[in-house]
Amino acid sequence: MYNPNIKRLLDILISMIGLILLAPIIVVIIVLLLFTNNGKPFFTQLRPGRNGKPFKIIKFKTMSDLKPGKTEVIPSAARITRVGAVIRKYSLDELLQMVNVLKGDMSIVGPRPLLMDYLPLYSDLQARRHLVRPGITGWAQVNGRNALSWNQKFEYDLWYVDHVAFKTDLKIIFKTFLKVVKKEGVNKGAEVTMPKWEGNV
Repeated sequence: MYNPNIKRLLDILISMIGLILLAPIIVVIIVLLLFTNNGKPFFTQLRPGRNGKPFKIIKFKTMSDLKPGKTEVIPSAARITRVGAVIRKYSLDELLQMVNVLKGDMSIVGPRPLLMDYLPLYSDLQARRHLVRPGITGWAQVNGRNALSWNQKFEYDLWYVDHVAFKTDLKIIFKTFLKVVKKEGVNKGAEVTMPKWEGNV
C-alpha cells in the first residue's frame, strides 16, 4: 500500500484539475437540469464512507421523482429523463463526486459507496471494503460494473483493499477513461442500477 498522504494529495490534485477543466460542461448540465427537473439539478444521499462513517454523496439528478403515495413499482429506466439519459450515457452524473473527493469523503479510486441499509448485512470479510475511502471508480467498475453479481463485486472490492498501490490506481483510472469513451458498462435494460442487495443468503 502506498503512502495514504500521497494518495490523498493525488486525489486533491486530480479532482481540482478535473473540476476546473470540466467547469463549462458542469455549468451546462446544471442549467439543463434546472429546467428539466423543476429546479432540482442535484441528487444527494447518505452513503457509508471510510470505516462506515456516513457522508452525503452528490450526483447530477437524472431520474424523475416518484409521485407521493405511488405504490406501483416503476423500473428505474422509465424514470430517467431525456437529459438524464445523455448524462448517464457518458457517465457525467458522477462528475460532482469530485467535490466529495475534495472534502475527503471519497477518493478517485476505491470501492463504490453503497447504501447505508447494507451496513448491518455485511459479513466481517465484506465489511473490510470500508477500510479505505470509497471511490468514484474502482476495480469492480472496470471489470464489469453492473454486469457483475453482488458476490463478484465484493470480491473485486476486497482485492482492491488488499492491493492498493499507485500503479493499480493509474491502471483503474486509465481503464475507466477507456470505458467512458467507448460507453461500456451502461445498462440498457429495464433497470439501470443493480438490484437491491438482500444480504448473504
